[in-house]
Amino acid sequence: MGKITQEQRNLYFEKVKEYKKLIDARLSKEKTLQELLSSDDPGVAYKRIAAAEEALNVASHYILINSVSVALLGIKNEDYLAEARRAIARAIKHFEDTVTAYIDAPYSDYEKNLEAISDLSPQSRYQLLMKLGFAIQELEDAYGEMSRWKWAFIELWGKYATVAKNLLDLKSLPANLDFDSPHREVTHQHLSMVKRLFRDSADKYREKYEIFSNKAEDFRIAILFLNAIRRVHAVLGDRDDVEELKKKADIWTAKLESDIKKREAPKR
Repeated sequence: MGKITQEQRNLYFEKVKEYKKLIDARLSKEKTLQELLSSDDPGVAYKRIAAAEEALNVASHYILINSVSVALLGIKNEDYLAEARRAIARAIKHFEDTVTAYIDAPYSDYEKNLEAISDLSPQSRYQLLMKLGFAIQELEDAYGEMSRWKWAFIELWGKYATVAKNLLDLKSLPANLDFDSPHREVTHQHLSMVKRLFRDSADKYREKYEIFSNKAEDFRIAILFLNAIRRVHAVLGDRDDVEELKKKADIWTAKLESDIKKREAPKR
């Protein structure tokens, strides 16, 4: 792109001014909600969900400003993308504080957390997850494939997968999947999302281990995602999937143990 004209700059800053007003209003609402997050408040879980949604609204506006920068000036605005990344991280933290950040745990370990948001319908939960997933994807696309944040997004998608699974009411899952249930379609969509995200996260964490980090912890997390989605399939009685995931987790565990032994051998 050629030299940026003053007219382009003026138009860009005028657009930024408009979006900044919207961002400031959203930030103010988020801050107000955060100030109400008292642990002894019976409605605190719903306030966290509301704060998470406001943080996602903030993120979407920051990403939009970057899009305007690219369209009018031909350059990415790293500062606003960084703000969007922080806003998404805040949203995820609110979700984690609501339903826990447990990747693989018995449903009983976080059942009380879901009871605290029992009035949040399956449709509302799925819509929130769609909004979060869209924000992460938009941010990743804005940074581009060659971004230095490439591997960091694996962790972000992993957190998203975990939140998606922990927002799924496994206790009501069979009833909600019943042909007569009004929640059947959205529950099926939510469940399909969780299955896909967990398998993707497992593969991505292994890829990170193999190509980038070579850290055993990344491979362990990959295996954790496999075991977690196997637990969900077990709840559903999907024997073939349970067996397939068990075999895969066993192979990956053996691979990790072998790699660790090879690395430690020269030290002896």
